[in-house]
Amino acid sequence: MDVFDAIKNRRSVRKFTEETISDSDIEQILEAGRWAPSGLNNQPWKFKVVRDAGLKQKLAGCTHYGETVINAPVCIAVFLDAGDGYDRTKDVQAVGACIQNMLLAVHALGLGAVWLGEILKKKSEVEKILNAPENCGFMALIAVGHPSEKPKSDRRPQASLVLP
Repeated sequence: MDVFDAIKNRRSVRKFTEETISDSDIEQILEAGRWAPSGLNNQPWKFKVVRDAGLKQKLAGCTHYGETVINAPVCIAVFLDAGDGYDRTKDVQAVGACIQNMLLAVHALGLGAVWLGEILKKKSEVEKILNAPENCGFMALIAVGHPSEKPKSDRRPQASLVLP
């Protein structure tokens, strides 16, 4: 898949079929995240793969997008490991790059995903639900599945984004 096509055609998918996601696909998604750039190559991310319906139900209670969490066959929680960090801003940017790599991998595999950020309003609760180590701060939840929708999205003209 051409990288420019992947970037332009990837969309946030919030509705999924009931079809399961293979362990092999999850491994490839995590591997894509692992290869993201990071300052000093510190790789300050950790992942928790959530398939358990009970855990997803608890996570769903932490967001307005609970239905998406419950219906996704897999959710991947992404954490910033402060023990591997060196500069908070740079480390957060690295985690964002990691998540983008994962979303592009999902798309390349013919799957769909959405990066859930609103759930950060209940970050501490999510960390408790997922039994996160003290040094790991919750950064995002990615809901993954076989898409049952084909969302569209427009972009502003490039000229309106470039400062003079």
